[in-house]
Amino acid sequence: MAFDFLVPVADKVLAHTELLPEQALGKKIHKHTDREGLPVLAFASVAIVGVRESRNAFEKKIDKLDTSSIRIELYKLMMGNWNSTIVDMGDIEEGNTVEDTYFVVKEIVAGLLEEKIIPIIIGATQDITYAAYRAFDGIIDMINLVAVDSRFDFGMEDELISSNSYMSKIITDKPNNLFNFSNIGYQSYFNAQEEIDLMERLFFDAYRLGDLISDIKLAEPTLRNAHMVSLDARAIRAAEMAYNNGFSPNGFTGREICAIARYAGLSDNVSVFGIYEMENSNQSSQLMAQIIWYFIEGFNFRVKESPYIKPDEFTKYTVPTELEQLIFYKSHLTQRWWIEVPSIFSTDTKLHSASLLPCTEKDYLDACEQNIPERWFKAYKKGLN
Repeated sequence: MAFDFLVPVADKVLAHTELLPEQALGKKIHKHTDREGLPVLAFASVAIVGVRESRNAFEKKIDKLDTSSIRIELYKLMMGNWNSTIVDMGDIEEGNTVEDTYFVVKEIVAGLLEEKIIPIIIGATQDITYAAYRAFDGIIDMINLVAVDSRFDFGMEDELISSNSYMSKIITDKPNNLFNFSNIGYQSYFNAQEEIDLMERLFFDAYRLGDLISDIKLAEPTLRNAHMVSLDARAIRAAEMAYNNGFSPNGFTGREICAIARYAGLSDNVSVFGIYEMENSNQSSQLMAQIIWYFIEGFNFRVKESPYIKPDEFTKYTVPTELEQLIFYKSHLTQRWWIEVPSIFSTDTKLHSASLLPCTEKDYLDACEQNIPERWFKAYKKGLN
């Protein structure tokens, strides 16, 4: 059983927890300990899993990721008005080979997915995203992956998998379960023109950092449509992390990255949330803990809604355009918007669930001005291929 490879939460974390007030998260989380073993998963909603594998780091790590420091900061935070049960499964240490670690990650994540428990992965390097992606094999036919990252991470054609090239392996490996890939926060000067062109050719979505910091709400529809979110801490600016080596002066602020995490939690599609590439500093640990807190906060306020199930709870808007008649829906409850993509309506396709595409009110207003929303056009073209 893959769960046997999990290492319990460190004693120093447990000792620190004893000093916390009863309202603190550390008192509420069910923990994997040496004495008690693994927590019962029967009623769990969210599971924290550390992965300390870093041998495929693009830039070699000097120190192992201190997951205990992140846990101490997370456990200090106060419990929100939540109903969900949170478990901390402990850590996956390095296997004999990197492939062994990937296999354990895949099996543990798959086991949690089958139990309808959302793994929050605290990973040393972002190549762990590949192992988590493979966990969907046989569980969900086609998935949407969103990376919060300053780079696309396609790497070079002949490069073996690393934290800078895991996306190439996801795109090329069989079985290919990837329907759509979206990048949130890329910075043009970190990405070769060939990578940007590849994103266009594959009808993938990419949102520049500058556009998002002007209006962080632009990230919400993309995250609403995601099954899996991979957050590279190097997308956060260096000043927020109190760490300069490998981090850029430009990037998301702490407030912006926490908003993104909350949007990911609010999405009723997101089944795996991973944060990677953080460094061992107190400020970094605090920010990672707050990112996790905001994801769990969003998860606890999820609203599962669809105009196909309860049409009376939505307003339907029909917009004639030269290319197609566009149909939008707006939720009365959450004020969120969706648009229909007719090319993937076929009842014999496993993509039927993707026929409703999350969008923004701006997409609707643009359509009224005869400007086809780019997210609709890419989904339409992808469905034709």
